[in-house]
Amino acid sequence: MNAPSPSTAAAPLVLSHQDGAVLTLTLNRPAALNSFTSALHDALLAALDAAALDPEVRCVVLTGAGRAFCAGQDLADPAVAPDLTPGAGAKDLGLVVERWYAPLCQRLRSMPVPVLAAVNGVAAGAGASVALGCDIVLAARSASFIQAFSKIGLLPDSGGTWLLPRLVGRARALGLALLGDKLPAEEAQRIGLIWQCVEDAELAASAQALAQRLATMPTKALVSIRSALDEALLLDWPAALAREAEQQRALGFAPDYREGVQAFGEKRAPRFSDR
Repeated sequence: MNAPSPSTAAAPLVLSHQDGAVLTLTLNRPAALNSFTSALHDALLAALDAAALDPEVRCVVLTGAGRAFCAGQDLADPAVAPDLTPGAGAKDLGLVVERWYAPLCQRLRSMPVPVLAAVNGVAAGAGASVALGCDIVLAARSASFIQAFSKIGLLPDSGGTWLLPRLVGRARALGLALLGDKLPAEEAQRIGLIWQCVEDAELAASAQALAQRLATMPTKALVSIRSALDEALLLDWPAALAREAEQQRALGFAPDYREGVQAFGEKRAPRFSDR
């Protein structure tokens, strides 16, 4: 059998582009608003796993192709589409979460480099949760965030129930999750759901500039900051102080600490290398 010609070959579900130490991963199902299928999950997780193992990558940018970041789960995907035949059994959505969404969210949270979400359009359902699970979220002014789960009889997954109250408090988290209303990017920034809202035309350049900046910083320290802040939400005061000492000890033995102090004393830009 002949291989398909380039003109008929299927487009990659995740586009990858590296600029120096910054890797940009673009969800590439624009006709379906980049909604998740099992195949897209597999492609994205594989791309993140590869980035985690690549010593040349020091920051990852996650964005979407076309007019959406990610509209959440593709409800036509056989993994989740209910069988409407009378008497047919229901799909086990818990297995879908365990098989695809949980590993993706765990991978994002355990990346050995910072992950920046550049939300170029709607981020709905699991798409919103995935964006909010990144370390820093930039959004175009026309973008929006929708906790769409309640509209189809479900609850926020992909870490949504953990993330929302920690980002905006219980009252706003419940309002967003129960009502499922569209939240414009500007309002998302105002209430602390995301880091920054920028003009549409500036999103790509702003994301790249911030990612390049993060890529020059001490990666090991940035990842330790992420884990310390996440863990501190679950610790009491003495335990948090003890965890800080433990992580500070490890960072103090790493070469980047010496380089940072030396560069400060020499009044030059540091050249960090740890990852």
